Amino acid sequence: MSLLTTNNRLSCAVLALAAVLACSAVASGQTEQSQPKQGNQAQSGNQAHSPWKFYPTDRAVGDGGPAPKRDLTGTWAGPGSGSAIPRGQPADKPSLTPLGQQLMTQNKPLQKFSPAGTNDPHVRYCDPFGFPQNMVNEIRGLSFTTMPNRIIVLLQYQDLWREIWTDGRALPKDPDPSWLGYSVGHWEGETFVVETIGFNDKEWVDLYGNPRTSTTHLTERYRRLNHDTLEQQIIIDDPRVYTKPWVSPPKLHKLEPGWEIAEWFCVLDENKGYDDAVRKPAGIAPASK
Repeated sequence: MSLLTTNNRLSCAVLALAAVLACSAVASGQTEQSQPKQGNQAQSGNQAHSPWKFYPTDRAVGDGGPAPKRDLTGTWAGPGSGSAIPRGQPADKPSLTPLGQQLMTQNKPLQKFSPAGTNDPHVRYCDPFGFPQNMVNEIRGLSFTTMPNRIIVLLQYQDLWREIWTDGRALPKDPDPSWLGYSVGHWEGETFVVETIGFNDKEWVDLYGNPRTSTTHLTERYRRLNHDTLEQQIIIDDPRVYTKPWVSPPKLHKLEPGWEIAEWFCVLDENKGYDDAVRKPAGIAPASK
């Protein structure tokens, strides 16, 4: 799990790690809306909310009216980050090729091998949180903002951004492998479709160690069901490691117009503190097959 850059955030990182083990976390250190949402007054005791403080019980309720046409702009809270946002159905296990099975046997996810034994490159070395898991598993804030020739995605976790080009360009034919790949997007009716290629093979596609290679072709589909609800679906196609395209069930995000995309880095010099507080006390990794 990530370590944070501001004072007193090491303890938050430890708590966040425990939350990952339970597949549920709420990001401390986030900031949110300046006024409580309708329906949350009773929970907050009718007290005025600070625009610089995170209130986990505040979530958009209702649908907010009809969705705007072809517009994803806004800040969104991810699946499972509040009672108004269901986590959704988990994806079925993918069907792996022999190479995919070989890579899976080498990967040791945190949930199974503990902090002492995992080789998750993000947990161990502060490598970027693997794409697409930073979109699928991200319960923290993310924002879409529209420019004339591209859409920018701002991810709170690790302060990352993505460029999705909408100027009609084709995907590169021989891309240099990268952490987030190269993305182009277009509209199909009211659904925004994103195609991404050019990944490196240094990250996993999820927390369980399913592999990602340089030949992964990833498709994202986004549509606003109404003004305040965004539906997302991920499709992973890589014939080197999966016998068929791997399609995730749709996930929902809720609009949070006052949520600040707060600072949340992974910093190597704090990794030693994480070792002392979490990995070393965890002891020897459990025997697992």
